[in-house]
Amino acid sequence: MKKKKPALIKPVLCVLCVGVCTLLLWKFGSQAPEVFASVAVKSAQLYLPHAAVTLKSESEKTDKAQATEKAAAKSAAKVGKAGKEKADDGANTSSLSDTPEDIAALMKEAKQQSKNDKKDGSISEWQYTNEGVTDKFGAVKVKNVNKTRINIEQLLEQKADLSVSGDKPSVLIFHTHTTETYQLVDRDFYPTNNVTRSEDEGRNMVRIGKAICEQLEKAGIGYIHDKKIHDKRYTGAYDNSRETAVEYLKKYPSIQVVLDVHRDAIERTDGTKIRPVAEINGKKAAQIMIISGCQEEGNGLTDFPDWKQNLVFALQLQKIAEESFEGLMRPLYFCPRMYNMNLTHCSLLLEIGSDSNTLEQAEYSGQCIGNALAKLLKNYTEE
Repeated sequence: MKKKKPALIKPVLCVLCVGVCTLLLWKFGSQAPEVFASVAVKSAQLYLPHAAVTLKSESEKTDKAQATEKAAAKSAAKVGKAGKEKADDGANTSSLSDTPEDIAALMKEAKQQSKNDKKDGSISEWQYTNEGVTDKFGAVKVKNVNKTRINIEQLLEQKADLSVSGDKPSVLIFHTHTTETYQLVDRDFYPTNNVTRSEDEGRNMVRIGKAICEQLEKAGIGYIHDKKIHDKRYTGAYDNSRETAVEYLKKYPSIQVVLDVHRDAIERTDGTKIRPVAEINGKKAAQIMIISGCQEEGNGLTDFPDWKQNLVFALQLQKIAEESFEGLMRPLYFCPRMYNMNLTHCSLLLEIGSDSNTLEQAEYSGQCIGNALAKLLKNYTEE
């Protein structure tokens, strides 16, 4: 004969369940459904070990994210969508100096393979500060080689012709000289088999553009990163990149900031290559030079009447970048060149380091200038 359970057990259990549910709702609010689901699954796993009840593991999420990233990397252009829910004010720069795993692996492999490299010329490190500076105000230094004189203080007080949308691409990053690349070994010489160009996106200018875009994405700023190779033949590269940029501007009228990201090549008459560097937060970064053009009488330019708009934007970016990362910027180069900078009122050319900087140094600088750009664009974001 079965022994009857006391009649009060069921009411007591009901009261306990209601109490627990009430506590969870009070403590977790809108997260309660997720908490209930988690408790249910954990209970099932505990009491029904053979039941097919599982939570998606973090490793599965990571695998999915990696697959998405690989698919994006194969496309000709990466489109980064803006989103206020993802926005980051860009204040935290402590992780910018971390060397990405792909670059660390490339450099480790290159170090092993380069043990028998023979010296062809020397590399000399140099930090640009006041070389050629004609104008200075606060942290902003300009090397002006035009006849046109400028007043940095007055120009900084002006607003750039810019209004960043919260949900559409506002920035286009492309590379006229896509195949420009960097050193993979940090040393004071370059070898006879020195590689200065590569179609490998993991080590040419595409990799640096990616670093800039990572900071825009963190800040919730929409962008397009074009990865097309425009310099299979060096002659005509600017015509090729212009066609690409114009296509994007037609497709995405919201784009206002257009950045052509390059790297420089600096060499003395004796063949010594110059590596422009600055130490930022204890790590070497490739110094960056912003180029902004000018149309004036006698310089041959006829289709660049709004050059001053670009200069205002360039000076603001120079100021924020140098104040955020002291020493990162070489003097801004204000010159009689256009370089497709008449596409929008915020079009610039960036030189990230030189061919004697390491890929690691250039990528770090890409993260820094991307962070500074995101801060600047936040000042022009529509609410």
